[in-house]
Amino acid sequence: MSINKVTFLNSVATSTFEELVSYTNLAVIVDENTKRDCYPIVQEYLPSHILIEIESGEENKTLTTCQHIWQELTDAGFDRKAAVLDLGGGVIGDMGGFCASTYKRGIDFWQMPTTLLSQVDASVGGKLGIDFGKLKNHIGVFRVPNNVLIYPSFIKTLPANELRSGFAEVIKHCLIQDAYHWKTVSSKPLADQDLEAIIPHSINIKDKVVTSDPTEKGLRKILNFGHTVGHAIESYLLDIPGRKLLHGEAIAIGMIAEAWLSTKFTGLTKVELIEIQSYILRVYGKVEIKESDLQHLYSYLLQDKKNTGKKLSFSLLNKIGDCTYDQFIEWNDIEESIRYYMSL
Repeated sequence: MSINKVTFLNSVATSTFEELVSYTNLAVIVDENTKRDCYPIVQEYLPSHILIEIESGEENKTLTTCQHIWQELTDAGFDRKAAVLDLGGGVIGDMGGFCASTYKRGIDFWQMPTTLLSQVDASVGGKLGIDFGKLKNHIGVFRVPNNVLIYPSFIKTLPANELRSGFAEVIKHCLIQDAYHWKTVSSKPLADQDLEAIIPHSINIKDKVVTSDPTEKGLRKILNFGHTVGHAIESYLLDIPGRKLLHGEAIAIGMIAEAWLSTKFTGLTKVELIEIQSYILRVYGKVEIKESDLQHLYSYLLQDKKNTGKKLSFSLLNKIGDCTYDQFIEWNDIEESIRYYMSL
């Protein structure tokens, strides 16, 4: 039985939120983008609530923003029978859920993801948290939302780069669990994808994995394919002017580097590597990684949550559609994988 309650919506109505009426208070968390583009779609159907606005962007997924949210809940007199609705992408979902899970030792929260990334990945599975310094999701908890409301029409509000960012998680889900669907997805460009059909497919893959391993003791680690190198690059570039990457853009780099590692350690064929990298490069293009960047990435890799001591742990592909985990890789091989990407 699934641990995630996910509701797919063709439209939004008062009945969408009828369960929220039973709470003593409701807070809706938005950023400036979702306040403008998404909140007007749902506002009239929501029960009485307060609106908590935060600034968008990974750089604002911090303890300082959490303090703002907690203060707003406190000032509004929220008790333990109150609830939070996170109306936003991965940053709002991760942080809003974390704030709800820690306020008065935990109040209920609902997710209503508004980006492709959060609809196919971030809102499902109960991973919540904030960044600490430049370390992604370094502080957090596991706690499943009371409900996840998927309204695919929200993605029509997204700019092209945000759609492309979310599509990286679709690619990842295919590579780790569904070779057949990979063939379908990789046969056409992003502009020709049927995203409304892809969203439930990706959610089903993630739901199956996290239900079998809710707190990432084993199989759930495969969902990190591409993220070990990708998170290191994303974190390092986060506050370098002109070089910041969206999450999916960094994960695209990570998937190529980790596919290369897979050819060296877990049996992925060179033909499959070329197939993977060719499609990813067609969708995302090439990002410049400088020689001087390499020396900085190791410190971020050391903080990866899958590591054991100072042993760097990876999830790698045995073949397309089949992923393994707890592969301990030395820095010289990781550096070589990044140089491989740089050489393309």
